[in-house]
Amino acid sequence: MNVRPMEDRVILKAMDAQEKTSGGIYIPDNAKEKPQKGEVVAVGPGKTNDKGQRIEMTLKKGDKVLYGKYAGTEVTVDGVEYLIVRESDVLAVI
Repeated sequence: MNVRPMEDRVILKAMDAQEKTSGGIYIPDNAKEKPQKGEVVAVGPGKTNDKGQRIEMTLKKGDKVLYGKYAGTEVTVDGVEYLIVRESDVLAVI
């Protein structure tokens, strides 16, 4: 991938939505919810504070995370869909 996130942004690859309920019922494609889990593919260098010092990112490549339902911007690179979000939009590391 030739895309590099800027500042405190993170590039995520969404994990597949659940295909089947715990009761064994298959969910059709049009009824699936937008996934809120993803894997970190790339991390920016971090944000700079008012003094010009770089604040390091707490996320790293390979982390599996939960993010807000409507967070970020969807982009397609080389036929693969990614989501670019700010580190603050990530809710938790799984």
